[in-house]
Amino acid sequence: MMVKVAFYDTKEYDKPSFERYGKSHDMQFRFLETKLNEDTVELAKGCEAVCVFVNDAVSAAVIEKLYEYGVKLIALRSAGYNNVDLQAAFGKVHVVHVPAYSPYAVAEHAIALLLTSVRRIHKAYNRTREFNFSLNGLTGFDFHGKTVGVIGTGKIGRIFIDICRGFGMKVIAYDRYPAQDSGIEYVSLDELFEKSDIISLHCPLTDETRHMIGADAIGKMKKGVVIVNTSRGGLIDAEALLDGIKARKIGAACLDVYEEEADVFFEDRSGHILNDDLLSRLISMPNVIVTSHQAFLTEEALNNIAETTVNNITSYFTNDGICDNELCYRCGNIERCKKERKEKCF
Repeated sequence: MMVKVAFYDTKEYDKPSFERYGKSHDMQFRFLETKLNEDTVELAKGCEAVCVFVNDAVSAAVIEKLYEYGVKLIALRSAGYNNVDLQAAFGKVHVVHVPAYSPYAVAEHAIALLLTSVRRIHKAYNRTREFNFSLNGLTGFDFHGKTVGVIGTGKIGRIFIDICRGFGMKVIAYDRYPAQDSGIEYVSLDELFEKSDIISLHCPLTDETRHMIGADAIGKMKKGVVIVNTSRGGLIDAEALLDGIKARKIGAACLDVYEEEADVFFEDRSGHILNDDLLSRLISMPNVIVTSHQAFLTEEALNNIAETTVNNITSYFTNDGICDNELCYRCGNIERCKKERKEKCF
């Protein structure tokens, strides 16, 4: 059976691996540059599945239209699923995701941001290109002996922890579901805020975690704390973050994600005036580094994303709708269905 897939928010780096795996699985991708939303959902007509990324808006209204068009499957090519209304999808359209494409890519990018910020590498690079070899203002600090607080100890968080330990850092962590027998020192969130020199976020965005880094949390942190976020922008209240930076409470921020990134990231905006005043102010700060959601972007990760996504779609359409990576709203445990994938979600 030839499966037709509407592939939204296509970038050039997406195509090679998806075309390769799709061809070997008798799959036809309709590559679309536009993001999925209420205005573009009609482009999915005639397809059995849609493939979406982090900034596609898969709302209840969009899902209703997909259902009307006969779309059976929403295939996320990401681990996060906060942009999909899973409750609205239940009973109408099945949803699958890529739970682990390359946790090393994201963890390593978090460290790269941290090193760049703390050792002022970006500033030194710009200076030396203009033959300015002064060291004034480039003083950093040792990682060794510092305390890093890790929020979220899934695969990415644990790899980040391993790297930090290699630097000789003391690691403390918070997770609602601590990893058993991991050797990780878990503490309360308040204790993590109070003791950490560096805080790195590696947890999903949910109703409970939205704006977990806000004015109250920042008030409990050490003066000069460095905050790293490679997970989801909504974990941080950007206004509170900016206030903390201006008050000299936050020493630096390393951001690969931003709450209102959907209309900005992944595109070349260099010839335009940026309408997001908050993002403009953050980028203008000398102690803020922003990358545009690129932590996942390695050759290994792109290959794994394509392979897993294609396998998810194939599994659904050839295995009576059963897929190991289905997001099951009914069970309550969204990522690990209690039925152990012996049957589909509905």
